[in-house]
Amino acid sequence: QVQLVESGGGLVQAGGSLRLSCAASGRTFSSNTMGWFRQAPGKEREFVAGINWNGGMRNYADSVKGRFTISRDNAKNTVYLQMNSLKPEDTAVYYCAADENFSHIYTSPSEYNYWGQGTQVTVSS
Repeated sequence: QVQLVESGGGLVQAGGSLRLSCAASGRTFSSNTMGWFRQAPGKEREFVAGINWNGGMRNYADSVKGRFTISRDNAKNTVYLQMNSLKPEDTAVYYCAADENFSHIYTSPSEYNYWGQGTQVTVSS
């Protein structure tokens, strides 16, 4: 079992930055692939970024490449999402997710086993 708690969301102006954190509890964190997803009102949940168990592989949605960076600190059981050059279209609830698979980074929400409660990110124009 893995429990996930996101933090770091908020209101920011376009062009600004935010850093999301996801604290995990559970002894298997270091063997989980981790992902960040987001869901805007009226839209489906979409993949944002993923990282494999040791950080050796990362994957990003095209819409955030070059602006967002995912990282993890297994000693702290935490995964991060650094978001720079934010745009109004980045506004959404951001969710952290854990996949019991440790190597492949899936982009479908259905592949992930555990989810956090989400944190709101609002980017004003």
